[in-house]
Amino acid sequence: MKADRAEWTLHLQAQGSSIAEALAKLRREKPLLDKFLADAGFEKGALADSNEPAEPNYEEVEGRNGNMRSVQVGHIARQSIVVNTTDIARIAAASKAIVQFEADGHPVKYGAPQFLVSNLEDVKMSLIGAAMQNSRARAEEFAKNGGVEVGAMRSASQGAFYILAAGAN
Repeated sequence: MKADRAEWTLHLQAQGSSIAEALAKLRREKPLLDKFLADAGFEKGALADSNEPAEPNYEEVEGRNGNMRSVQVGHIARQSIVVNTTDIARIAAASKAIVQFEADGHPVKYGAPQFLVSNLEDVKMSLIGAAMQNSRARAEEFAKNGGVEVGAMRSASQGAFYILAAGAN
């Protein structure tokens, strides 16, 4: 089974002494990330930007008595960008190339893309059907060797389905 869509979330974060400074730094970085994504082959329509929340930044510092306490040190502004695409190879390549973008000093955080299957319900039903046939054949083999018969199914449960990039474990 192959994924036919992918979703990838990236986060920009910038710190400043004030909300205005943090937002200004964030807004200087956003066009650079947009260019990286455009150069990777993603059109604007494939990108969804979040709002730009800003909040106080707190750091733990040691007090005079050795106690740790939170002290506000400026503000942090953040923005998330979600990439949605049907081009699996392109998103896989971009998710590798983003490492260099970050290494070049850009304040971006990211995880692995999520690979999705649009017709998952159809796939699940065919897998469940095959699993039921296989379980019946196994039960009959056990019963034959044990000198008993297989009766009606009393219960069944379904495990989770995971879709990973090819070669991922």
